[in-house]
Amino acid sequence: MSGNGCTAASRSAARALRECQKSTGERNFLESSEALELIASGVPRRAGTWADLGAGGGTFTLALAERLGAGSRVYAVERDTRALAKLKRAAAGAAAEVITVAADFTAAFELPGLHGGLDGMLIANALHYVGDAAVTLARLAQRLRVGGRLVLIEYDRPGANPWVPHPIPAAQLPALAAATGFSTPIVTARTPSAFGGDLYVAAADRLAPA
Repeated sequence: MSGNGCTAASRSAARALRECQKSTGERNFLESSEALELIASGVPRRAGTWADLGAGGGTFTLALAERLGAGSRVYAVERDTRALAKLKRAAAGAAAEVITVAADFTAAFELPGLHGGLDGMLIANALHYVGDAAVTLARLAQRLRVGGRLVLIEYDRPGANPWVPHPIPAAQLPALAAATGFSTPIVTARTPSAFGGDLYVAAADRLAPA
């Protein structure tokens, strides 16, 4: 992830980060343009096949579709079928193909029409709901092609609260990545959180099996 408009020095990116804080772990309060600012430095601007895991109402799904552009595919994986229906309507005019998948990303699920591995996956304000992040990430890593990108948006805080029950401190990212088959993550954005600690954006790539 190469600092590309998503730092504290960027007013638009900083605004997006503040909006993420206000969401108390939910993603759907952001405008797509702000979400795009937030993910731009981690998602290459080229056609590819990505998954937005825990997609909610699709704010980041639409941002991914815009970032990747024509010829791309974005799988929006979300267990809330009502949210998926809203997302599907909103994505009707997206540049990339958006495929909704009603599933819990922490369990087994299928990505229809996928041949080979994903080019990338985004998990934004969702992994902190998972009790064992290492188990989930290790399984999800198998969905990525070697070199595929993981973009993670999470809270860096010392303790849990109702909105962040299983925080993932940035200091734990290198060990978490090493244990789950990813390169050392790069943290490219950080801002103080109204709920304690910081909000950060990080990216890592899937490593070839040893």
